[in-house]
Amino acid sequence: MRETRANRKTNARVSTTDQNLTLQQDALTAAGCQKIYTDTISGAKASRPGLDKALEHLRDGDTLVVWKIDRLGRNLRDLIDIVTTLDERGIGVQSPTNGIVDTTTAHGKLVFGMFALMAEYEAALIRERTQTGLIAARARGSKGGRKPKMTPSSSTKPSACTTHSNSPWPKSPSPAPLPP
Repeated sequence: MRETRANRKTNARVSTTDQNLTLQQDALTAAGCQKIYTDTISGAKASRPGLDKALEHLRDGDTLVVWKIDRLGRNLRDLIDIVTTLDERGIGVQSPTNGIVDTTTAHGKLVFGMFALMAEYEAALIRERTQTGLIAARARGSKGGRKPKMTPSSSTKPSACTTHSNSPWPKSPSPAPLPP
C-alpha cells in the first residue's frame, strides 16, 4: 500500500438533515482519518461542497477514505469518473465498511466495480418501489404532499396566540363582525 495514515482524507455524507453523520465519523476516525469533510446533500447531486473540498486537498499518494462506497455517489457513471480521475492523479480510494474496496490494488479495483454496480442496482430498485407505491396510493385515492395547516373552517377560528391566557402580549380587541 502506498499511503500512510498521515495522508488519508475522507468525506462523510448523509442525504437529509434527519440523518446523522456520527456513525460515519466514528468509523472514519477509527480508520485513521484526521480530517473529515462532510455533506448533508443527496448523492445524486454533482456538486457536494464537502466532497469537493476533500478532492481539492488530495495529493499524489493520498487515499480518499469513504465510509461506504455508495456515500461517494449512487450513480455508477459518477463513481467511475471520480475513481478514474483520482487514480490518474495517483490517489487511491478505500472503504473501511466495504473492507475489500481498495483501489490501490488490482483486486480492489475489481471489487470497486462490482460494488458500484450493486449500489446503482439498489438505487434503481428503491426508485422503482417508490414509484410503484405512489401509483398504488393514487389509485386508492390518496393525495401526495403534506396536509394544509390552514383550512377554510380553521381560518375563522381565533389562533392559539390570541386565546392563550398566559400570553405576554396584550389582548387585542376582537375585530368587528363582517356583514352578511
